[in-house]
Amino acid sequence: MTDAPVHYVHEEKADGFGTVRIRPVDAEADAAVLHGWVSAERASFWGMNGLTRDQVAEIYAHMAGLDTHHAYLVELDGDPVAVLQTYEPSEDRVSECYEVEPGDIGVHVLLAPAGERGARPGWSSALMAVFASYVLVGQDRRRVVVDPDVRNEKALARFVRQGFEVGPVVTLPEIDLPDVHLPEKTAQLAFLRREVAFPA
Repeated sequence: MTDAPVHYVHEEKADGFGTVRIRPVDAEADAAVLHGWVSAERASFWGMNGLTRDQVAEIYAHMAGLDTHHAYLVELDGDPVAVLQTYEPSEDRVSECYEVEPGDIGVHVLLAPAGERGARPGWSSALMAVFASYVLVGQDRRRVVVDPDVRNEKALARFVRQGFEVGPVVTLPEIDLPDVHLPEKTAQLAFLRREVAFPA
């Protein structure tokens, strides 16, 4: 019996780095890799520190059943390097904090530690450019919204370097449902329009 072929939703060359491919997260198969990333102190703003491998798998299995929120594993030449999550802002708590426009898409990004290749200047910018290409062009969206924790200065600086326009600081309300618990979060909104990322 052979494994089913991997379905990549996007593939793009990142100049000087290699081929980036994006595929849906396999909650069970990818759980160990994801748990290693989200449980690290450097990922504290991701909000999953302290969870077990199985709890991480459960969260991504739950997300896989949603029509409005999607999780993707990002690979560079076959090696996992990031998690990209997309969501419909109108179906997310962020909609309570800003005026959603038609064509908006929300994004969360978690980059993996540098790994064996070591840190490489320009890598995060190259990866973010691939993400912008996938969500704005590949999914035909007009604007990306991000909502990093206001204390996550590194993430915000990365978004600004990519051309994101800084928006307001907002308080995302707590979500307490049987399947999902998200604590209240003070976030810095930022936006990237397609015409800024890809000028005609």
